Amino acid sequence: MRREEFEHVIAAAAIVSGEPEIVVIGSQAIHGSVSSPPEGMLFSMEVDVYPLNAPEKAEEIDGSLGDGSQFHGTFGYYAHGVGPETAVAPAGWEGRLARVEIPARVGQAVKPVALCLEAHDLVLAKCVAGRERDWDFASEAVAARLVDSEELLRRVGDLPEPPADGGQVRKMLENILTRVLRRNDGSG
Repeated sequence: MRREEFEHVIAAAAIVSGEPEIVVIGSQAIHGSVSSPPEGMLFSMEVDVYPLNAPEKAEEIDGSLGDGSQFHGTFGYYAHGVGPETAVAPAGWEGRLARVEIPARVGQAVKPVALCLEAHDLVLAKCVAGRERDWDFASEAVAARLVDSEELLRRVGDLPEPPADGGQVRKMLENILTRVLRRNDGSG
């Protein structure tokens, strides 16, 4: 998802919900920390969102802008309305959200704001999800040096257990870090 598509979804979510501050917790939250993320991190065509001050309005967003909606059919990308509980990220993630002001659309009196999971928290949330595409996302972030390996490993201890398995996340991250380091120094 390109940056302008991301901004379009956030602006539309703000209009539908009537709430200017939209929290972004899925992979496309990378737009909050990085102005030009690597292509390998932009495959998703959905933005996982909820209004900061009215999370219950995520249902309205999902209904109007979600998978299979007219918005999705018209533009080829969509919003997925979720709740705050969907984010399985290190403790304190709410205080580290990356703020992105979105250009207001015609008729919008207030500029929308995307509040995106910070890159380290995002990578760890993807690791907890544990699907192959999530590990690929984490590998891309490490290889592109968008995250600091020591900080990632430090925050593993701040993941909520359950549902996270910190030992498994740490093991997988260490494998990624070793593989990326070998690739970067030409030995693998």
